[in-house]
Amino acid sequence: MADGSIPSFKAADLVIQLSSALQTKPDVTGFGSVFTDHMLTIEWSATEGWQAPHIKPFGNLSLHPACSSLHYGIQLFEGLKVYRGDDHQLRLFRPTLNLDRMANSAKRACLPAFDQSELLGCIRRLIEIEQDWIPHSGPASLYIRPTFIGTEPTLGLKKPAHALLYVILSQAGSYFNNEAEGLSLWADPKYTRAWKGGTGDCKMGGNYGCSLSAQYEAVDYGCQQVLWLYGEDHQITEAGTMNIFLHWINEDGEEELATPPLDGLILPGITRQSILEITRKWDEFKVTERYLTMGQLCSALKQQRVKEMFGSGTACVICPVGHIVYQGERLHIPCQDKTSLLTSQIVKELTDIQNGRTTSDWTLLV
Repeated sequence: MADGSIPSFKAADLVIQLSSALQTKPDVTGFGSVFTDHMLTIEWSATEGWQAPHIKPFGNLSLHPACSSLHYGIQLFEGLKVYRGDDHQLRLFRPTLNLDRMANSAKRACLPAFDQSELLGCIRRLIEIEQDWIPHSGPASLYIRPTFIGTEPTLGLKKPAHALLYVILSQAGSYFNNEAEGLSLWADPKYTRAWKGGTGDCKMGGNYGCSLSAQYEAVDYGCQQVLWLYGEDHQITEAGTMNIFLHWINEDGEEELATPPLDGLILPGITRQSILEITRKWDEFKVTERYLTMGQLCSALKQQRVKEMFGSGTACVICPVGHIVYQGERLHIPCQDKTSLLTSQIVKELTDIQNGRTTSDWTLLV
């Protein structure tokens, strides 16, 4: 809920202006390059509070050249998807978790509070208008990108007195091109994605833009993404823009699925949380949130205790890791047989929920 004396915007106050020239909808290929016909915008100022939300034709934003989001990175975003189920109904997957995370990020960025349920109502109305963009078959979906930026028109670094919350929708096909081979990761401690007391647990653009240099260096080493390490013991934190999981036989001889804990360095991913809850419900092996180091991984690989390793996120869902380049070595990450692959089991359970084949309170009908 929004706090303070100025109330939040209301979905009931939506002003809708439909486009007079709708696009021809192309086949879904790739991720995030084709956008729908409309967008949601909501303006805020310290003097007038939240204005009425608007759904209007998709178009460019007009920003002051001194806009605080451009100069000081006072901005954040979210990412979630809407799926067309086998029963043709539209479903959002755990949207309240995204909006909880968005509210936490906004607090850290000194951006104004808002009523999360009212924003969800606005997003659902936008989806209703754009529902013809949602694919009718296959794994494709429609990606939702809520964005929140400070629009303070001065160069002084201060809490913004002006802000803009907006939502755009984009077609979402496959995020990576070689999922069958597994993702290749470059692990080098000279770059750090996040640090204690920083904003690694918030979904802010600065966490991503500053990673590009390392990612392109990873390409020079024949890898697609960076395996982010932290500290003198080379703790494993995240893989590219994904949370990371290790399925192995641990030091005590137990079968375990492990992922780093939420200690401020790690983004609290919705797919990450869902994987933990699903596998704990199975009660087939130990499921933990624990620190993992490259030393532990290298030892486990030498002793053939690693079953598989994978990244998770909204965009990719689950992406197996094929190999890691670390300290001059190319470490091969094994995979189980396709019929018993843990990732396949998890993906099936997740997609069955997302597409309505399994009834779950994790989905919200649009």
